[in-house]
Amino acid sequence: MSTLKNKVQLIGNVGNEPEIKTLESGKKVANFSLATNEFYKNSNGEKVQNTQWHNIVAWGKTAEIVENYVGKGKEIAIEGKLTSRSYETEAGEKRYVTEVVADEILLLGTKTDDKTE
Repeated sequence: MSTLKNKVQLIGNVGNEPEIKTLESGKKVANFSLATNEFYKNSNGEKVQNTQWHNIVAWGKTAEIVENYVGKGKEIAIEGKLTSRSYETEAGEKRYVTEVVADEILLLGTKTDDKTE
């Protein structure tokens, strides 16, 4: 189990059009949100949907796959790791961000969901 220290697997729907940036080095980075849904029954027996939003970051070849094939609403599976970072706003406030850095992306859904069509 030593290889399972920081591993995340998610299946969900892309929440926004991925933002693609090309760095000075030529390397690409993609940022987008992913919604995952969980269903359960509450104390009254009613079905309840709980949606969680995840910030996803993809680098290099994975970012190129995102750029070419992933769009808003597309169902995908990702595997990666959790990372945390902080930054300071222009107003001097410190903000903390937790993201999933995607190592692999699997395109799910039907062919008609394709971004290129």
